[in-house]
Amino acid sequence: MTSRPDLPAARARLLELIRELAVVRGKVILSSGAEADYYVDLRRVTLQHEASPLVGQVILGLLDEAGITGFQSVGGLTMGADPVATAVLHAAAGSGRDIDAFVVRKAQKSYGMGRQVEGPDVSGRRVVALEDTSTTGGSALAAVEALRRAGAEVVAVAVIVDRNTGAKERIEAEAGVPYLFAFSKDDLELD
Repeated sequence: MTSRPDLPAARARLLELIRELAVVRGKVILSSGAEADYYVDLRRVTLQHEASPLVGQVILGLLDEAGITGFQSVGGLTMGADPVATAVLHAAAGSGRDIDAFVVRKAQKSYGMGRQVEGPDVSGRRVVALEDTSTTGGSALAAVEALRRAGAEVVAVAVIVDRNTGAKERIEAEAGVPYLFAFSKDDLELD
């Protein structure tokens, strides 16, 4: 078991890396269909060698600080949540905690085992739905719905960056679980 990471330092460095690597300025259409003047491409961070371990530490610390404990697995809708879940899995393992990861497909498979949630079985387990960034909350809500159909108890939704466009309010109202985020668009100095 390794020592507990310096969370304030990890948070500060992750914020620097997000600003440096992930913020792309210019007109873009988001997955929600909304238009924005910037894009936060968090895969440039979650799949980067220095940033990925920080993502795991920061998200795990965020959940701990919020009192979200006793969960056994993390993941979300593929593809944005996949590297976030893997980062959390590794951060947990590095601190001696047993937390698995899962992947939620956009649709249930029509072949093989016909699963929508892949990885260790989530039935009867307390889980956290993850996302890299959220605008409307649609991806996280789709993951929550699939997880509940698979028999999981969803205890929270956690994201790296919240765009402050209503996802928190929508997820808390529709899913009935806490919505946590590590950074807001204000932290990234985005208008």
